[in-house]
Amino acid sequence: MLEKITKLQFAKTLCLVFLGSLLAFPAMAQDKPEIKIGGALRFNYNMSSWKDGQKKRGGDFGYDVFRVNAKGAYKGILMNAEYRLYSEGFGGGMLKQGWLGYNLNEQDQIQLGLTQVPFGIQQYNSHNWFFNLTYYVGLEDDHDMGFKYMHKGEKFEYQLAFFKNAEELRFGSNSEISPNRYSYDIAGRNKEVNQFNGKIIYKFGKESASRLGASVEYGGLYNLDTEEMGNHSAFAAHYELNKGKWNVKAQFITAFNNPENAAGESTDVVTMAAYGFPYQVASDFNMYTLGISRNVPVEWGPVSNLQFYNDFAWMEKKAAGFTDSYMNTTGFLISAGNVYTYIDYAAGYNHSWLGGNFVDDFAQGNPDAKWEARFNVNVGYYF
Repeated sequence: MLEKITKLQFAKTLCLVFLGSLLAFPAMAQDKPEIKIGGALRFNYNMSSWKDGQKKRGGDFGYDVFRVNAKGAYKGILMNAEYRLYSEGFGGGMLKQGWLGYNLNEQDQIQLGLTQVPFGIQQYNSHNWFFNLTYYVGLEDDHDMGFKYMHKGEKFEYQLAFFKNAEELRFGSNSEISPNRYSYDIAGRNKEVNQFNGKIIYKFGKESASRLGASVEYGGLYNLDTEEMGNHSAFAAHYELNKGKWNVKAQFITAFNNPENAAGESTDVVTMAAYGFPYQVASDFNMYTLGISRNVPVEWGPVSNLQFYNDFAWMEKKAAGFTDSYMNTTGFLISAGNVYTYIDYAAGYNHSWLGGNFVDDFAQGNPDAKWEARFNVNVGYYF
């Protein structure tokens, strides 16, 4: 009980700090409101090794997403929102992010709302259109509801955050979270609550080309059946290098989920959901990722740059009898004015979105599984 009271008091304190900061600091922006609207329209072609019908007709080409981005500023208060409209088969409409912010000075900013969780290499731990395995377990480009403080110094960057919960769309007393979401979050009979995040980056080398960092995450898992509070945690060590035309991303993650499930329900797996569908993920795992890319400037009409890359990931599951998962994506990005085209060959082993049975590939897995692959071309106009 004391722990719950302490967490509640801390959350209230963060909210008061945010509101107080808006009053304590003078407005540092224009007197007239500003609003900028942008977005993207994307189409997708793919052909998958495990879909016989698709291979016979030479793959499928169709609509991917239409998104709208809005950025606003007035009297020092910032606003940033992104809403996406996917096809019905991928969850339909969803808010990726939406937050209010304030610049305390040139180095410090606070954000309140649906904002990116400070964990691991950001903004993405990958170069390709598919992201990396980290995304599919909620540890890459995750967004939750809460408060975040960010500092960017010459040598150090750090972020501290408190998230009350993941995106909540139903607000029922005992309702499960909706799977129609952009970020992967724990779903089913457990809910992420009262999550704390901390992240620090040390920058060194010429022009701060090297970024060495560590991230930590700890929060509660509230079970709707038992009404008991479990917990989840993760730690990451990460390094990123930007040198000339090269970029390297390397990361290690260890994660633990300890739900207080009803009697007879396994605690070796948790349910996660996004894009309209839930699946199971191993509760405890290590993850190793490595990505490398190189830019090649060109002058081919509107084409100005080619970025070649390879992203690899290994998910080492800790439960006895579980089979590990792997992912490797090789491809290149074509930049031509406002048009960006990803051409990827994504291969997966025990990967829900790459040829598996979807439900438990990231959990128990299948020891008799084989590598499957998807050739994918994503064309997007960004405005």
